[in-house]
Amino acid sequence: MRTMCRALFVLIAIAIAPGPSTAADLPAIVTTEWLEKNVQTGLTIVDIRKVEEYREGHIPGAINVFYGTWAMKRGGLDNELPAAEDLADVLDAAGIRPESRVVVAGKVDTVPDRANNTRVAWTLAYAGVGAVGILDGGYAKWQAEKRAVSTERPRPAPATVAWKPRTEIFADKAHVLARRGQALVVDTRMPDFFFGVAKLDFVDRAGRVAGAVSLPTPWIFEKDGRFKSVDDLRAMAVSVVGNDPGREIITYCDTGRLATGWWWVLTRVLGYQNVRMYDGSSQDYARDSSAPMARYGWQ
Repeated sequence: MRTMCRALFVLIAIAIAPGPSTAADLPAIVTTEWLEKNVQTGLTIVDIRKVEEYREGHIPGAINVFYGTWAMKRGGLDNELPAAEDLADVLDAAGIRPESRVVVAGKVDTVPDRANNTRVAWTLAYAGVGAVGILDGGYAKWQAEKRAVSTERPRPAPATVAWKPRTEIFADKAHVLARRGQALVVDTRMPDFFFGVAKLDFVDRAGRVAGAVSLPTPWIFEKDGRFKSVDDLRAMAVSVVGNDPGREIITYCDTGRLATGWWWVLTRVLGYQNVRMYDGSSQDYARDSSAPMARYGWQ
């Protein structure tokens, strides 16, 4: 199975000696300036755009593992984690190890594009990669600044790792129901969906997890796709979730994509230590008619 999966992915990496492997020396939000200075220090840059976009030009040394490899349809749900063995195949074929220093570089044109970056970063963290960053402004900013671009596709040296997922950052419906009323459940969709006046077709019921609070992921980004300042992000977060770094928090959205935006900011930027992301999110929760939901109102 794993040999077959490796053959399916076009993966490219720069063949350089590994550098320091601590999370402390890799920013959670990586600027283009920082990346240009550190591109030769053993980083693995993961370009999650489509293969044809990658082939037209990419950050030198970047590998291409497109978004659909990291989040897929499973069990009737969208944007789900791959099966454990398949995720291990992806990581091993890309030469990624727990000690790797990985920068995710994708598109930022739309909110879903921006959430794709945080979703892949969350998946890497879930898999057990300790040092992960997201390129602020994505490939568009790198290209707009006329930084070096390459069309070369060097190949990685495959790894073989006994991966141990960090299940403490993952939530399913059973966990949400068990911890509802104790953990703070954070709805990261836009207000229309939280309030219940709108819903997506694939979500069975309008509204939110009963007791959830609203903190929309689209608001963490500037209009050009860059993250807002740390001060702004902190002010938004504290006003909704408080400033207790140990508080248990569960983020969710419609399919587990937007929810990774605030998971990333809360944990990797602001230092909250007990945050989970509900992978199935509303698509999973709302199809269970016994799962309590609320509509029309802010509390």
